[in-house]
Parts: sequence; C-alpha cells; structure tokens
Amino acid sequence: MNTAFVLMSRKRGFSLVELMIAMVLGLFLIGGVVSVFLSNRQVYRQNENLARMQENARYAFEVVARDVREAAGIACGNNLPTGNVLNSPTASWWSNWGNGIEGYEGTEVLAAKAIGTNAQDRVTGTDAIVIHSSTTNNGVVITDHNDSSAQFKVNTTSHGFADGDIVLVCDYKQAALFQITSASASNVTIVHNTGNSAEPGNCSKGLGYPTVCTTNGTAHIFENGGFLTKLSANSWYIGFNGRGGRSLYRVRIETKNTNNGNCGTSGSKSTACPVTEEIAEGVTNMQAQYLSKDASGNLPDSYVDADSITDWTRVVAVRIIFTLASLETVGTGNAALTRSWNMVVTLRNRQL
Repeated sequence: MNTAFVLMSRKRGFSLVELMIAMVLGLFLIGGVVSVFLSNRQVYRQNENLARMQENARYAFEVVARDVREAAGIACGNNLPTGNVLNSPTASWWSNWGNGIEGYEGTEVLAAKAIGTNAQDRVTGTDAIVIHSSTTNNGVVITDHNDSSAQFKVNTTSHGFADGDIVLVCDYKQAALFQITSASASNVTIVHNTGNSAEPGNCSKGLGYPTVCTTNGTAHIFENGGFLTKLSANSWYIGFNGRGGRSLYRVRIETKNTNNGNCGTSGSKSTACPVTEEIAEGVTNMQAQYLSKDASGNLPDSYVDADSITDWTRVVAVRIIFTLASLETVGTGNAALTRSWNMVVTLRNRQL
C-alpha cells in the first residue's frame, strides 16, 4: 500500500455529523453560561435597587425624624408664651408659629404645595407634615436689648444673620418671632424695626406678649443671656419628581433679595421666600399618625390620623410610614420592587 495514502487517511478531519454534534453541544454550553449570567445580572440589579431603596429610606427617616424631634423647640425652654410681630402672620404657612407640628391627610390642602401632576406637585392621597422650630440652627447669646431703638447686641460678629432673616428671640420669660431689618457681619447689632425694608416686615418694635401691632406694641426687654435663633419652618410631602417617579420633598424658607417681595424676581428687598428641595428619590408614599394627650394630660391607647387631632400642641409623638419603589423594574412580572418601612418619633420638646 502506498505510504503517502495511508498517512493522508490518518489525517482525515471531522465529518459533518461530528461538527453538527459539536456545535449543538457548544450551543447548549453557551446557553447555560448565558442563562447563569442573565440570572446573576438580574439578582445583582435586584440587590442594587434594594440597597438604594434602603439607603433612601434611611436618609428620609433621618432628616424627617430630626425635624420632628425639634418641633416647637425654643432654645430657652418649653411652652413659653410666644409673640409674633410679623405682618399678617397667618397669611403664610411658615410664619404662623404656634402649634409646632401640623399634619395633613392625603387630600387636605397643604398651603406650601398644591396637589397636582406636574414636577414638584404634591401627590394626592399622600400625607404631609409641617414643622416649626427654632432649635435646629445654632443661636447666639443676647448681651443687650434696647426695645425703644429695636436693637439687640449679641456676643459675636459671626452670628450668621442677614437682613430679612426670620428669627425667634427668647429668655426665661417669653419668646417672640420677628424679621431682622438690619444685620452685618462687621458688628454685633441686630435690628428689628418696623417699615418696609423687608418682607413681610414687622408690625411693631415691641416684642412682648401678647402681641399688639402698633409702632411700640407690647414692651418687653429680653434678658442678657437669652438666645436669638433662625426660624426653621419645613413642609414635608411626597411629590412628582419630573422623571416618571416620586420623591420626598421639603419646602423651607430662605432669605432672598427680591423686587418688592416678589420671590420670582431679583432685586434689593430682603424677603422670606419658600424654596422646594428634593430630598430622597423613590419615596412613593408617606402616611403619618399622631399620639396626642387629652385635656387631662393622659395618653390614648392608639395613634390617630391628622383629621382627628383637635389641638396640635398636645401631640407628643408621630408614627410615619414610608413606601419606596425601586428606580428600575426588577421585580416579579417586570414591575418595580416596593417596600414599606415605619418609625416612631417623639417630640423632644414635649413630655410623654
């Protein structure tokens, strides 16, 4: 037999059937690898979205709980009689100091933000909470008060106050809410005069209680050692974020230079203006209930909705439930993951 023929026959390649079998086996192997990869990728996406939900929930609870704890806070003590010399204090949600905390059920009107479907509008059916406090910001110590000239002296030029800021002043006898008409980092003088240099402005130089809106009003000289602190007024609600989802929002007050008090313009008049901020993405619902003492100071057996509260000054604790949704549709049936978390917050400035 020809030696060359024998060698060539031994080098024969795969047959077509063998190639097809190998390809089928390879496809099965690749299919298995792809299936494992896709499964692991889906698990990773689910875990990542769940982690983001937990982080957003943790942050939402932290900032809201911190605010609720300080509701009705006055640096000099609890339950002090408080005057309010701001012009038309009941005209704006943020200037109506008194209750410390107020809740709004899903369809109740929230003055800070209307229910709607546009970006930053409040989502119907979700609760809202308004908090007033003066203990969330660092204050300065009063060294002198001249009520006739409407001037405070404080212990530092690094007081952080500016024209138009809304502040609460207090000593061991009483507190008062007013707007600063003149303040500078170059001196320690804080002025609370009347006039139209700021918006809404003060109706009186007298900061005593009860408030009388005349030029001199009710006299009260605040004691040395009292405190001046900025007002913290926040409205918490769930709103549409303009990206197809919902978020936790806060409306707060910020001093801006405006044209005659119009917050949408720029000018030279110091004005207290509401500012809307997105706080935590993916928060789709907030529900709140309240623990309120009765007229005798006794605690009830359960928390109740906001529309059952008749006196907000008796509220001592709040139970809040946040519902969050994942930003991606990684749940069963190609839906978003949803989770609900709850917490209970007691008001530090009120006794249980």
